[in-house]
Amino acid sequence: MAATDHSQQIKQDSQEYLIAALLQLLQTNNLSDIKVTQVVKKAGVSRMAFYRNFETLDDVLIAYFKPKIDAEFELLINRVPQDQKMAALGDFFAEIAETMSLAVKRNYELIIQNIFNENMMHFYDTAMNWDNFSPIQRKYWTRFMSAGVYAIWREWLIGGQTESLDDIHILIADFQVSTLKALANEKHD
Repeated sequence: MAATDHSQQIKQDSQEYLIAALLQLLQTNNLSDIKVTQVVKKAGVSRMAFYRNFETLDDVLIAYFKPKIDAEFELLINRVPQDQKMAALGDFFAEIAETMSLAVKRNYELIIQNIFNENMMHFYDTAMNWDNFSPIQRKYWTRFMSAGVYAIWREWLIGGQTESLDDIHILIADFQVSTLKALANEKHD
């Protein structure tokens, strides 16, 4: 059993070294310009260690960002009162502003966007009352709003955060309410 624990620790250490090395390389390089060879050299691990842990460099970034973003959404969904959820989401976006800027600059934004959208869809699935809507409406509304919320926050973060968080919250809430009303009306027409 001790050998298994030791093997697991080595694997975890390798993952952490590889993540740290890739994040360092992304400070000055685009993701598409970074090679696995550079990452393993910087991490001080073998190429075999890389492929025991990850298939691609994208997987390294997913391993780093997914638990962090998932944890933020877990707090948002389960621990924040309903009337404070939009403000908490805004706080989350403010916290990742620097990360987001680098992701856009270094061409790995899609990884963060996919993780965000997955979490937003889960958020809407759990935070909304879907009793009066069809499964199709629920499915596509959550995807539409998730992408829209991401686009609004991205523009706000990348655009220099010139509008107040309150203005952004109101805008998103208005979009949510108006699109839900449109769906409700569609069902009754």
